[in-house]
Amino acid sequence: MVAPSQCLTSSGSECNQRPAAADERKRKRMESNRESARRSRMRKQKQVEDLLGQVSQLQNANSKLANGINATAQKYAEIESANNVLRAQLMELTDRLHSLNSVLQVVEVVSGLAVDIPEIPDLLMKPWQLPCPIQPITASADMLQL
Repeated sequence: MVAPSQCLTSSGSECNQRPAAADERKRKRMESNRESARRSRMRKQKQVEDLLGQVSQLQNANSKLANGINATAQKYAEIESANNVLRAQLMELTDRLHSLNSVLQVVEVVSGLAVDIPEIPDLLMKPWQLPCPIQPITASADMLQL
């Protein structure tokens, strides 16, 4: 930088140009900073918009999943109810079979005739014990549609 005493001895135009050049650099730097800040705000705005879009997509996906879970729970409850009805029917039919076998035994004793009384299969007595190895349960896509 030029000393003030030199500005007095020289033509003066040199001293005026240096502060003008510094002012110009300062003005350009401020303009550059403004532009950088504007770009930064635009990036941030775009980022916020992108995040809001993601939130919307995730909420939609979450809603679809919740609906799917509710539909599956509903179907499970229906199947569980039907299964309970079938278990009750199995117990009732097993009791009837025992009663009929008892009647056949009485008829056999009273009449003296040999009556063929079939054995009650263990599968009916213990349905949780399967007579064969467990085989995979096959399901089609139609069964799982929501």
